Amino acid sequence: MTLTYSTNIVIFGGGIAGLWLLNRMQNEGYRPILFETEALGGRQTLSSQGIIHGGLKYALSGSLNKAAQTAASMPSRWRQCLNGNGEVDLTGVKLLNEHYYMWSHGGLRSKLKSYLGSKSLRGKVTSLPKDSYPAFFSKSSVNGTLYQLPDFVLDTESLLRKLVSKSPERIFSLKNCKYNFSSEENASKQRLEVIIGNKKIVIDAELFIFCAGEGNTELISKASLSSIKSQTRPLHMVYLRNPDLPRIHVHCIGNSFNLNPSLTVTSHEAENGDIIWYLGGDIAESGIKRSKGEQIKTAEKLIMKTFPWFQISGANWKSFFINRSEADVQNNYRPDDAVVKSEENILAAWPTKLTLVPSLADKVLTKMAESGMAPQRKDDSLNELQSVFNRPSLAKAYWD
Repeated sequence: MTLTYSTNIVIFGGGIAGLWLLNRMQNEGYRPILFETEALGGRQTLSSQGIIHGGLKYALSGSLNKAAQTAASMPSRWRQCLNGNGEVDLTGVKLLNEHYYMWSHGGLRSKLKSYLGSKSLRGKVTSLPKDSYPAFFSKSSVNGTLYQLPDFVLDTESLLRKLVSKSPERIFSLKNCKYNFSSEENASKQRLEVIIGNKKIVIDAELFIFCAGEGNTELISKASLSSIKSQTRPLHMVYLRNPDLPRIHVHCIGNSFNLNPSLTVTSHEAENGDIIWYLGGDIAESGIKRSKGEQIKTAEKLIMKTFPWFQISGANWKSFFINRSEADVQNNYRPDDAVVKSEENILAAWPTKLTLVPSLADKVLTKMAESGMAPQRKDDSLNELQSVFNRPSLAKAYWD
């Protein structure tokens, strides 16, 4: 039994980037559908710290490089969406904190990097007087400086649920399905072929968009694309949990020559009510060479060194490895912006960072306009697809 379905756009990947594209394209008049091979928001989305940052971490040298310039406008775009007047409706999405902070703990190099970063983003970074410090930092025994950034922190699970809720009927699961891409001889367009039991579903589309993070590697292989490559950047993330942890959201600027924050902390609430400190920054990047036990010991020492006035007792520590997926643009070079590559009727897309998802959508829509794709104004019937495909489930955070 063979079912043939035609549509204009098929998106692969049910993380924030793919779901954002789904919502944005519908707002532009297109009628996309989306496939996810596992659970929505798994892998990169729920391993993200949820920081919508404005580029300060790229400007600690005092130079406003391209990465910092690209990210600088992102917090305001996200806030427009959260207020209901942006390109995607994010009203009701939970914020973990309205502000993000940068902590310079008093060492000479730490002070210099923080000062240069704040000056390079002049007008967007504020040095706070001590009487305005949040409670956790007001108890500091270190003569440091706290800066308030234009950045903020989203609850990624809340964001995921909001994006899914707008178009659940257009989201389908490929879990436990066999699928591949094929094209007729001498044809310039590929098509999707899916096998479910004794059924074969052939989906013709004007455009397929690969936006599946690390899954893009497999999709590129299945489509036999020759000009598009992906790469991964491994991270070793750490989290600790305790019901009595204070909630903090901060970049901690170390005293080394490294221009990354030594520690980036966000606070989350687990299903059982525990508070989670989720640790990124240089600890996650340098930790890929450490075992889990070594990484946790290193993180414990770093927390004690960074916050010597705060004693952690009875916390449960865990770590895990995750790969951040990016476009391979130049010998493992870290892209400055979201990247979109095209071949045949396929776009492969990587946001690079959560904060750059709106930029990714801009680039995809520009590519579509350049190719002459017009919105599909008439409604399409999804009944046949809904009768064949299941809906994917929502992933959970690592600590749940």
